[in-house]
Amino acid sequence: MRCPLAVLVLLSAAVPAYAQDPVKVDPQHHKVEIENAHVRVLRITLGPGDKTPPHDHPASMAIFLTDARNRLSPAGGAVDESPRKRGDVVAVPGGKHTVENIGSERMEIVLVELKNPPMKQGKAVARDAATLDPKHYTVVAENDRARALRINYGPKEKSVMHDHPANVAVFLTGTKVMMHLPDGKSAEAAVERGGVQFSEAQSHQPETSSEGVQAVVVELKLAAR
Repeated sequence: MRCPLAVLVLLSAAVPAYAQDPVKVDPQHHKVEIENAHVRVLRITLGPGDKTPPHDHPASMAIFLTDARNRLSPAGGAVDESPRKRGDVVAVPGGKHTVENIGSERMEIVLVELKNPPMKQGKAVARDAATLDPKHYTVVAENDRARALRINYGPKEKSVMHDHPANVAVFLTGTKVMMHLPDGKSAEAAVERGGVQFSEAQSHQPETSSEGVQAVVVELKLAAR
């Protein structure tokens, strides 16, 4: 029995748009750190002169763990050779591209890929960190799917109680942080330089020890209702 033309159209529309998965076509440079229903987090490393084959990403947030000089060549788009500093965050639109390290040093990036569909359920954020504590939390990138906050604490500094939606945290420094919780309890959290972690929605009041902490938190937005 032959399929009607309409069925063939529907089947072709169901094929994923991002067919050239970088983890499959370029495992030398792309490694999966975290994957769940909402995000896939890749660690990307390229030595001087390294270049990736063409590959696809959905809309993403790129966090640079090192200074970098890379040539980003989107399919059909303008080449971007903007120099990046350690800690820079870039909202990357979905699509196909190649990346080449045109610098003299190894570069390392954490890429938070935003999966479809967007999150439909989650805890509403009543106490926004960037609003309540702009000294320590700054919005550095945003799109319709996520918001990236830069976190910068000095030694022995304390925030106010605030909320985060589900998020991916990327740590630029390693240290220990005391997390004061809404129920009055406290828990010490050890973070590793270059480490990443996914957290569900949470409320806390961080307090640093004799060392400060620098990080980027990519907060996931809920789907429009």
